[in-house]
Amino acid sequence: MQVSPFVLPKPIGDLLSYLPAYPGSLMFVTGLNLALAKNLASDVRDMLKGKKLRLKVTDAQLAFDFEWLNERFSACLNQGEADLTISASAYDFVLLARRQEDPDTLFFSRRLAMEGDTELGLLVKNTIDAIELPVFNLEQFKPAQVLARLKAKLAPR
Repeated sequence: MQVSPFVLPKPIGDLLSYLPAYPGSLMFVTGLNLALAKNLASDVRDMLKGKKLRLKVTDAQLAFDFEWLNERFSACLNQGEADLTISASAYDFVLLARRQEDPDTLFFSRRLAMEGDTELGLLVKNTIDAIELPVFNLEQFKPAQVLARLKAKLAPR
């Protein structure tokens, strides 16, 4: 697997690996549900039923396990193999989320890997490509931006 331009330093990845998996999966599916769940076609939802998915952030040594359950993504404790595992570095996942990199480019440069059910992998990739997502903007999470929004909410009216 070719290395991405930015990789978390190994000591940070080692430290992150001690975090429990389930809370991270819960936070991840909350974002997925907000961004994707309402935009999924019924045939996509049908194909996702009963499938275990795993997103592995290789340099952070984190994995998020989830499934489609009761018309939404749900975090799960998946002890075994997932039906589909998608792996990349944190940097490459951010590039994908911001639509600054194409999944095919990352896949063919060996920076994105898919293991397991190839039909499911193609369904996930094509579904994400077809959905018009807002570009993920990290600027909104800068402390100054967060504090400004908080101040605006708390200001007397």
